[in-house]
Amino acid sequence: MATVEQDVSQLTEQRFRRMSFVGGDSLPPVDATGLPPGPGWPPLLQTAGLLRFRHRFHPYLHRKYGDVFTVRLVPSGRPLVFFTRPEHAKEIFAGDPEVFHAGKANAILGPIMGEHSLLLQDSSQHKRARKLLMPAFNGHALRDYESLVTELAREEVARWVPGTEFRSLDRMNALTLEVILRVVFGVTDEQRLAQLRPRVNKTVEISPAILLGWSYPKLQRFGPWKRTVQNQHELDALMYAEIRERRTAPDLAERTDVLSRLIRAGEDGAGQGDVLTDTELRDQLVTLLLAGHETTATALAWALHELGRDPAQLRRAQEAADAGDDAWLDAVMKESLRLHPVIPMVVRTLMKPATIGGIDLPAGATVGPSIIVTHSREDNHPDPDVFRPERFLDHNPPTNTWIPFGGGVRRCIGAGFSLMEGVAVLREVLTAYDVTAVGDDEPKVRNITSVPRRGSRIRVTAR
Repeated sequence: MATVEQDVSQLTEQRFRRMSFVGGDSLPPVDATGLPPGPGWPPLLQTAGLLRFRHRFHPYLHRKYGDVFTVRLVPSGRPLVFFTRPEHAKEIFAGDPEVFHAGKANAILGPIMGEHSLLLQDSSQHKRARKLLMPAFNGHALRDYESLVTELAREEVARWVPGTEFRSLDRMNALTLEVILRVVFGVTDEQRLAQLRPRVNKTVEISPAILLGWSYPKLQRFGPWKRTVQNQHELDALMYAEIRERRTAPDLAERTDVLSRLIRAGEDGAGQGDVLTDTELRDQLVTLLLAGHETTATALAWALHELGRDPAQLRRAQEAADAGDDAWLDAVMKESLRLHPVIPMVVRTLMKPATIGGIDLPAGATVGPSIIVTHSREDNHPDPDVFRPERFLDHNPPTNTWIPFGGGVRRCIGAGFSLMEGVAVLREVLTAYDVTAVGDDEPKVRNITSVPRRGSRIRVTAR
């Protein structure tokens, strides 16, 4: 008889086998005739440019080829067509979800996230999963989470040593990890937290080379790919244990963490008796981890960097924190996400031919707005290189010119959680400290996200 550990290991191995190839076998063949222009380099070089050098590659392609351009990706040179105008983004986000599949476009994340991930599902499966997850991220739920987020932020800030320089990204990553583990996963046992932290960090820190390697399953027997597989086995064992224990917890009905809410989702009527299996819960939790941990930490680190560079902006933000003016702190977070995109693009794979911006595109092509270019266009955001939170005060920029969370029916389900968390953390930092940025910084690629290359170094002094 198989043990629980063997069962979990088999689930992990099955996920790797099913999700190894980018896009899977269900993508239709692509007729590349008449696609928008793009570089003629080998697909491996174009893919490396897209993943590793995105902050130079996107603007370069925009300058060279105009508002619409094509890159070709491994393993077989499949086309990815980028759009950079808001009216094009509107068409993509409003596209028929039966035709515009986001799940297949995100397939490179499959071995880590799993086939049930909200980011990898399409059509009726995506609609079902989103319906079950939504109650855990509505306004009432966010208010329940805020007090614990504030408590964790206050504990983190209290450990800072005034007058010393440190990498704010490291501290924000540590803080948002605690938020994920305690507020989302609902883990309170210190022994399990100590086991989860390093394994979660190794998952978040996966490099673009590892992601590319999933297209070649034989690599999983070697070096960093082998270590990644082992880490996934260990993390899965911990997560399945937590899920199984939580289902029988005597206080399940009173718990407010995201995992407990998701376990209760069908029972509470949201799913009309439909419930998430252990494997579905695991996949959604890992999705929330990857989508909501380092992304929020990076936005916070860049926000502190920008405030630390501008005494006037810092004073204005501190006044907002002192007065409980969450609208201004929310604007600081949004401007940080605009000026320093954490995610480079939003993509969909066409299951049937479609027309976008007057361009006829074949089935099998992947399309999407470039967040990097969209956020830096002068016609979308005047003086785009200037940090200016007031862009988001009392109004928002024109539709589809600010898209860090995507758009349409696929807009990030955790957008509200991320902004709530960011505001709560900024409030605790700014009521306690003055912040000074130490040196300049620039983005570098880390897995699917972009982070400050030097960690957004800051110095704090008590107010």
